[in-house]
Formats: sequence, C-alpha cells, structure tokens
Amino acid sequence: MSDHKQDDTFRVIDRRPFTSEGELRKDVVEEQEREAKVARAPAEQAKAPANAPPAEAPKPVAAFENLVRMLGQNAAMVLGAYSDPRTGQPVIDPDAARELIDMLDALHEKTKGNLAPEEDSLLLDLLGKLKMTYVEINQAVAAQAATQAKAKTR
Repeated sequence: MSDHKQDDTFRVIDRRPFTSEGELRKDVVEEQEREAKVARAPAEQAKAPANAPPAEAPKPVAAFENLVRMLGQNAAMVLGAYSDPRTGQPVIDPDAARELIDMLDALHEKTKGNLAPEEDSLLLDLLGKLKMTYVEINQAVAAQAATQAKAKTR
C-alpha cells in the first residue's frame, strides 16, 4: 500500500527562467545555447555543403559589357565629355546624366552576385567615374549660376 502512495504524489517543476536573485537559471542558459546551435547548424550547412563542388564564377557576356558601355557613353556625353557636332559646345544635361547613372545603379543592384568579376569591376569603375564627374559638373553649374545671379543684381 505504501508503494501506491508514492505513485500518487506529484512533482513540482519550476519553469521560471530567473532565480530569486534575478539571474537566469543555469538550465535556461544551457537550453538557449542548445537552441542557438540548432538554429545555426542549417545556416552553416547551407553556406558550405560538405561534398559540394566550389561554385563556378559566372562568365563574362559581351552583350552585358556593351550595354554598360553604351549607358556609360551616353551619360558621359550629357556630362560634357563630347561636343555637339553642330555647335562645337559640350552638351551638359545633369538631369539626363542622373537618370542614366540611376539606370546603371539599378543594373548593378539587380545583378549583384550574378556578374563575372570583370563585369562587376567594369560596372563599379564606370559608376564611380560617372558619379564623380556628375558631382563636379553640378558644382560647376551651381557656381556659374551663382556668378550669373550676382552679375544680374549689379
């Protein structure tokens, strides 16, 4: 009969994460660490599968390079790199240049990770040069406008 009484007893398990001192209990910390390891494991396996061959880099495509160069030349043209054949004056259209630079930026963003290293460096180099030229041209245009405004007020 005494065996029967032991089976009828119940056990209280404290599931509160903190001790009476306000610190995390040891078993809670251990459980969190186990869960973190389990969560990291699939991500690490996805990054570098054990028997998978190394990823092959994309090969350069001539059509992509031609597209980038065409957009770059058009942007350079409206930034004054080429003269208008009729007037001999450089063509400067900052709004058109900004639009073409934005197109190249979007192209870079949307193709990120899918370009051959040569294509990526071509696009980044071109974007860097065009953006610097754009800033220089905008500063020159602003300075010229300020000079003209001062001349008009005199």
